Amino acid sequence: MSNSDSFIDEVTEEVKRDKLYGQMRKYGPIAVALVLALVGGAAWTEYRSAKEQARAEAAGDAIYAALDEADAATRASAFADMPLEGGANAVAALMAASSQVEAGEIDAAADILNGLAADDTAPQMYRDLAALKAAMLPNDDTAAKIAALEPLARPGQPYYLLAMEQIAYAQLGNGETEAALTVLRQIEEDAAASRGLRERVQNLMIALGEPMPEPVTQ
Repeated sequence: MSNSDSFIDEVTEEVKRDKLYGQMRKYGPIAVALVLALVGGAAWTEYRSAKEQARAEAAGDAIYAALDEADAATRASAFADMPLEGGANAVAALMAASSQVEAGEIDAAADILNGLAADDTAPQMYRDLAALKAAMLPNDDTAAKIAALEPLARPGQPYYLLAMEQIAYAQLGNGETEAALTVLRQIEEDAAASRGLRERVQNLMIALGEPMPEPVTQ
């Protein structure tokens, strides 16, 4: 190789290095920023995950501690005083209402359940469950009970079969046996009915004198 070729190669390599250093100076800060952003994002995600886990554990501990209270009124007060959020708060409200019912405080239970059912910040599944439980509370006004249950008994609602079952009970309590049997048949024939619900309905229908279809034999 001649001296001129060697010189040209050296110049070429020098130009390449200059270009590389120039690109590093130009884009290096961006690359560093991206790396820092990725590391920082991962750290923030880990921090939030740990914080949420700690919050969930604290909520669980508080709920279990309240459940250990033997006195229903004290238990209801413990649930009501919990500074919880989201689903945990809704669960505590449902348990508080259940404890109030156990303590004989039906009006207090109704206030809790109706408040949860109307709470736009609560998860919808808990709001619907609260509305169902509120409608199931002891109430001499059968018409009002059925009216409260009807929106929950529409197909597509999460607890519609349970709401239909409660409507049938209310109708039976009002002496409307045929109307109740009609609702019970609808539940029994619904493919979404659980085994336990179907058995309850069938037993009630038999008690009311409704003949059950013979099982199909192969």
